[in-house]
Amino acid sequence: MLNTVYRLVEPRRFEANFTDIDIFSDNILVRPTHLSICNADQRYYQGKRSKEVLKQKLPMALIHEGIGKIQYDPRGEFGVGQYVVMIPNTPQEEDSIIAENYLRSSKFRASGFDGFMQDYVSMHRNRLVPLPEGINLNVAAFTELVSVSYHAINRFQRFAHSRKNEIGVWGDGNLAFITSLLIKKRYPDSKVYIFGKNDYKMKDFVFADGLYDITDLPKDLFVDHAFECVGREASGDAINQIIDHINPEGAISILGVSENPVPINTRMVLEKGLQIFGSSRSGYDDFKGTIELYKKNNEIVGYLESIIGEIIEVKSIGDMNYAFDADIRKPGGKTVMVWNK
Repeated sequence: MLNTVYRLVEPRRFEANFTDIDIFSDNILVRPTHLSICNADQRYYQGKRSKEVLKQKLPMALIHEGIGKIQYDPRGEFGVGQYVVMIPNTPQEEDSIIAENYLRSSKFRASGFDGFMQDYVSMHRNRLVPLPEGINLNVAAFTELVSVSYHAINRFQRFAHSRKNEIGVWGDGNLAFITSLLIKKRYPDSKVYIFGKNDYKMKDFVFADGLYDITDLPKDLFVDHAFECVGREASGDAINQIIDHINPEGAISILGVSENPVPINTRMVLEKGLQIFGSSRSGYDDFKGTIELYKKNNEIVGYLESIIGEIIEVKSIGDMNYAFDADIRKPGGKTVMVWNK
């Protein structure tokens, strides 16, 4: 079956390429319907990765956050027209210790191979999770990002000690919003504090117990544990501020992505006996758990609706460029492409 894949061939330039899909395999054919633009997609689109990385990765179809409709399942386990969330992480092996998203052999869509900017996507059946009926499809589009926070909080539960009276989240972007929301739902008796620099973003964190400007923190303010959701070069400043304002033996979860190494105050890490752990991407169990969370707590979906920034219908390559350019200009929130190719 002939398929059209819309690949980024160089920064800010998409081209349509034609590939063949084997419809006689055991894979399921999915028609993408809603795709969400991530900061990682933007780094490729704007050419903000190194020349070596761009040369290695491109041409490549972008987008790893998305949902679609089942078009064909050779086993008939999924119904035609059923909405599913597509899992970008694609493991090549199993390991009894290391999770699928940390195996060095795993492939990831829109990073190592084509993402979801296609007319149809051929997916392994264990890379799909059915969506609940009636869910806001624009929210469902960025379930992958929600699953990353879900995954990090599960790891936090493993590593952090039991005293969780105050938990701090550094950052005021989409990842910080989602992570702090899930923390508050997971630990309703804990106080969740947000540490950011943009008042207009932090005002959306209505579920938080406190909002603090990182340029003017009370010296006597301390948290038991913390999550870093800042990323880029500023992640070093955020981590060091966390080290200053965390109680001894606290756990620090690092979620922000930085292109370059950042310095941290290891002396105080040692003196306070801190645990620092990183979390990246997610796997099937995280997606399944996130969907169950949607089902059990519809209020979460309601909160997530507030971070939808732009919804753009895409019918052409020109629309794709418009969506990515609009995403660059937006003050905040997620940009969702309604994929009508």
